[in-house]
Amino acid sequence: MTGRRRRRPGEAAAWPGLSGRGRRRSSITSLQYGAEERPLAGSYGAADSFPKDFGCGVEEEEEKAAAAGGGRRGWGGGRDGCGPGGADSSKPRILLMGLRRSGKSSIQKVVFHKMSPNETLFLESTNKIYKDDISNSSFVNFQIWDFPGQMDFFDPTLDYKMIFRGTGALIYVIDAQDDYMEALTRLHITVSKAYKVNPDMNFEVFIHKVDGLSDDHKIETQRDIHQRANDDLADAGLEKLHLSFYLTSIYDHSIFEAFSKVVQKLIPQLPTLENLLNTFISNSGIEKAFLFDVVSKIYIATDSSPVDMQSYELCCDMIDVVIDVSCIYGLKEDGSGSAYDKESMAIIKLNNTTVLYLKEVTKFLAPVCILREESFERKGLIDYNFHCFRKAIHEVFEVGVTSHRSCSHQTSAPSLKALAHNGTPRNAI
Repeated sequence: MTGRRRRRPGEAAAWPGLSGRGRRRSSITSLQYGAEERPLAGSYGAADSFPKDFGCGVEEEEEKAAAAGGGRRGWGGGRDGCGPGGADSSKPRILLMGLRRSGKSSIQKVVFHKMSPNETLFLESTNKIYKDDISNSSFVNFQIWDFPGQMDFFDPTLDYKMIFRGTGALIYVIDAQDDYMEALTRLHITVSKAYKVNPDMNFEVFIHKVDGLSDDHKIETQRDIHQRANDDLADAGLEKLHLSFYLTSIYDHSIFEAFSKVVQKLIPQLPTLENLLNTFISNSGIEKAFLFDVVSKIYIATDSSPVDMQSYELCCDMIDVVIDVSCIYGLKEDGSGSAYDKESMAIIKLNNTTVLYLKEVTKFLAPVCILREESFERKGLIDYNFHCFRKAIHEVFEVGVTSHRSCSHQTSAPSLKALAHNGTPRNAI
């Protein structure tokens, strides 16, 4: 192959942090790459909650001024970051808390650094606050703060108000295979203090390491933890504090789905994205669609139909296949290039008449669609509707740029005005 070379064993992939982890359950009969439509005109400025070259944010000059003058607001609405006036003050935060050996660092490494779950067995315990900025390689633009399990909120030297102020979400990890009574006590102390400082924060509980439990035991454990945690809050008069519970494990896709739900709550454009996906699939004969952050395999939006775990796993595996094949055959002879770019497109046909269709939207995002072979026969219609969808996605965040510059709280949602149904373009939906 001219201009192509095989990647040697052990050589790093072109996309930082990506590896080919994931189970291969599908029988692949077609995998192809094609030319993408012309890039949309215009470049987008820096972003608060999105990548610099994508959407919703400030101009480059404003960003420099913010870095010099003490930061700007992120999702959480605060200006406190790693320190007063620091450059990190512009980044919203997600806090990972829990007792020692509950699996906090393992979650972070598996989801955002593509570490194999088996390798996490050799991770050392966290003995200080570890701040991980993941915005350089992912659509989701925030910091993950991993806290040591022995943190004492009654320590007078700990400024917990600075930690909780400006935080978007607090994730408390509970080891389901261990005695969780102490964890519930620490959970209550943590969320109570955090809620008093920042009542707008989202509180998430990961009931972790459930891979070693039977299905009945999982349900019983979740019910017991849910009951005890909410009873403690009711006794303290914190009925308005809402906890969300998730059963998670790093050995399957449950941790990615749970993190997807956490991140979706922090995306202000989520309702608009869901409406765009609903319109796109209803006019294209698609059964299910996810809008993925390709790096982390977190889906930032999906249509309104219920999420089937098997469908989500299938889409995650497709992303693994696309990146793996691109790392082998998609690089130039000198090793330059990327495993995922504006020309990335893939079709996988399964042996049960199901088709998986992936296409690039931005350098970080790609919708993965599930549809039947008979619907895919109208590929021209689907591609035309996809072009309208892609343009609308860019407009969503272009609206954010305009809103930020004018300091206006009024927002407008784009519509797929030119979307076609059954092959006939129309002016409005």
